[in-house]
Amino acid sequence: MANLSIKDVPERWAEALRQRAARNHRSLQGELMNLVEQAIVDQPVGLGSPMAAKSSDALPPVGQVVGFDRLGLPITRRGSKTIEQIYAEHIKRFPQPFTEGPMSVDIVRQDRDRR
Repeated sequence: MANLSIKDVPERWAEALRQRAARNHRSLQGELMNLVEQAIVDQPVGLGSPMAAKSSDALPPVGQVVGFDRLGLPITRRGSKTIEQIYAEHIKRFPQPFTEGPMSVDIVRQDRDRR
């Protein structure tokens, strides 16, 4: 794979890109790859795209290809539930918190102590 480099980027642009990456739950490298993909494919892709930011009406239909990942594989939109709907369904299925089984902090500590 080729490597690209951009020099002399204004600090305010770099900070804006870092914030955009954080909003989209990506690394800075991932966000930059997404922007390059958008430019190449010439269509909005991902959470930070103008199309996704307008409204839920602008979302492509379920199963539609919305872009391509860094390996050239298609990215499709499959789910249609909001986080609020998923949360409500989870609370309905599991009204009481789990009290059995290992705690995640113990699992992480145990894994860390093995190293």
